[in-house]
Amino acid sequence: MNRSETLTALKKNPNPSVLIVGGGINGIGTFRDLAINGVDVLLVERGDFCSGASSASSHMAHGGIRYLENGEFRLVREAVRERNLMLQNAPHIVKPLPTAIPIFKRFSGLLNAPLKFFGWLDKPSERGSLVIKIGLLFYDAFTGKQHTVPRHKFFSRKRSLAKWNQINPEIVNTAVYYDGAITNPERLGIELILDAEAENVNARALNYLSMVGGAENTIILRDELTDETYDVHPKLVINAAGAWIDSTNKKLGMSTNFIGGAKGSHIVVDHPELRAAIGDHEFFFENDDGRIVLIFPLFDKVLIGTSDIPIENPEEARCTDDEVDYFLRMTKRVFPDLDLTRQRIVFRYSGVRPLPRSTAKTVSQISRDHTIEVLSGDWTNLTFPVFSLVGGKWTSFRAFGEQAADKALAYLGLTRKRDTRSMPIGGGRGYERDVLEPNRQMGSLFAWTGVSQERLKILFGRYGTRAEAIATYINSGTDSALESLPDYSFREIAYLVQHEKIIHLDDFLLRRSMLAMLGRLTREMILELTHTLGDILGWDGEHKKAEAARALSILADRHEVRL
Repeated sequence: MNRSETLTALKKNPNPSVLIVGGGINGIGTFRDLAINGVDVLLVERGDFCSGASSASSHMAHGGIRYLENGEFRLVREAVRERNLMLQNAPHIVKPLPTAIPIFKRFSGLLNAPLKFFGWLDKPSERGSLVIKIGLLFYDAFTGKQHTVPRHKFFSRKRSLAKWNQINPEIVNTAVYYDGAITNPERLGIELILDAEAENVNARALNYLSMVGGAENTIILRDELTDETYDVHPKLVINAAGAWIDSTNKKLGMSTNFIGGAKGSHIVVDHPELRAAIGDHEFFFENDDGRIVLIFPLFDKVLIGTSDIPIENPEEARCTDDEVDYFLRMTKRVFPDLDLTRQRIVFRYSGVRPLPRSTAKTVSQISRDHTIEVLSGDWTNLTFPVFSLVGGKWTSFRAFGEQAADKALAYLGLTRKRDTRSMPIGGGRGYERDVLEPNRQMGSLFAWTGVSQERLKILFGRYGTRAEAIATYINSGTDSALESLPDYSFREIAYLVQHEKIIHLDDFLLRRSMLAMLGRLTREMILELTHTLGDILGWDGEHKKAEAARALSILADRHEVRL
């Protein structure tokens, strides 16, 4: 069903068993798990899917090596397992990521863990080779017998300088271990939604539909496109609004104080020398102020982050000039001879982690674990309970969604029929890791679709095995490449619009593609894409102008992209 048909169906049957408020990765993971277990579930998101904190990640699927020092062994074990499952289930988007740690001291940081345990440490001392070696031995042990990724290696100063000739010669060692790179998190999110809806006709997800209030047995939803309202009567509400959890609960007449958000910002730079210097490795390390930071290979660009700053209002989250200065300085610490300036920045972004409110002295000491807070009975003016999903991250979305679904199933008196542990995601279904196999797949597709092998290679790179459906659609009509964006075509975009819930131009620019983040946009491209999407969606001239203006405003305000 398209959006209009889904809203019409909602009017006829406004009684979903579960209403999920929030279309970030926590809400999406829970939605999929409930859907495959046959639950009548409705997910609503006031903006686009994965447009909040889920669009502001570090693009890592990681086991959380730094959580070892806090003694959060359960969290590390879960995160390592989930990282391995992401590599297995979404191989078209999640790739093994060799991660280098530049180390500047040998024995520093030995007392960090015990001092943290007793609450006597505000800012940790810089971790040296011995502490990092011990941590990586533990980390390898958590990986277990799966051997999804190789074990860590330690390199001497001499070997490190030979391997990375631009690295700071003041290092004493480097260590290399493996995590995962989520090349396009927002695409992973939309594919999870599409999979869920394909599994269950009673699972529906709607973007630009907000929850505006509720009482007793009724929740009021508002269509952000038309202002029309809808009354629904769920048996259970799951609040997955992330940094907005408390304000969402307030709309339901509940006063909660679950979230103590922390802002994390990043920049994307176009710097071929830096990109060559890091090669296929992420550099993940502790800066001289104790903050964990990263320099990450993002296609032909470099992603640099991240900050960890308390913030009360998530609407105000922006990557500031002070944060940019910090990123430039910390990059200089590892690669001192590379000249990285603001002029190299092509994109910046910021989001708010939905961390639990805490009395910890620093943001870095707040646990990254996740919990489900339940409000029901006398605590609410509602006839149904509200589950608030606090915490969570991209790596552990599946496990958190499973835990939330188990709790929901128990409340509804249902038993679990299926789980998602071995369930492929979107274009990861049937995706072969063997280098030769995709070439064979493309060869057979070329034979019966007529889409060139060069074009098929691009489609496989973007969509995994979903490229087959897109290529078939492209071949079923007259197609042409875009003038300002020749690696995209009219019918490819038409397929995405028809199947991936694109409402606004910025949905495509920021979340269904990597065009904005990789600094590829031009004003000419914006105008051509506006007309392309507008022709597909039936926008008139004024609507097209409004969409272009909206996209340009968002790019300038939130990402410092001015075209």
